[in-house]
Amino acid sequence: MPPMMQISQRFSFDAAHYLDAGASENRRLHGHSFYVEVTLQGDPDPKSGFLRDFGQVDAALKQVRELLDHRLLNEVEGLGIPTLENIARFIHAKAKAMLPEVTRVKIERPSYGQTCTYEGP
Repeated sequence: MPPMMQISQRFSFDAAHYLDAGASENRRLHGHSFYVEVTLQGDPDPKSGFLRDFGQVDAALKQVRELLDHRLLNEVEGLGIPTLENIARFIHAKAKAMLPEVTRVKIERPSYGQTCTYEGP
């Protein structure tokens, strides 16, 4: 396999949600701080040396963050049930639509010691 370059950008957001299944405390409206790392992979441009300019990555991820930050995740269109798994898939799809090199999204809730990683095409 030819060598590939990876770059990552992080962002965070705070949001509320509730889950209809699982432990009873999850059924009540509650909030979390989420920490996200988005990874892009590919070959850098031979002229610029960039896989993707970090300014472009940051601008795209700010748009994704705006969809989630200080929202009730149950009401975010296209997200579905707001589990960590679905949030990771949602971020991946939105980021990849703007940055085709996106290959992985890692989302963390450190207060719970939880992490979810989604790797997609």
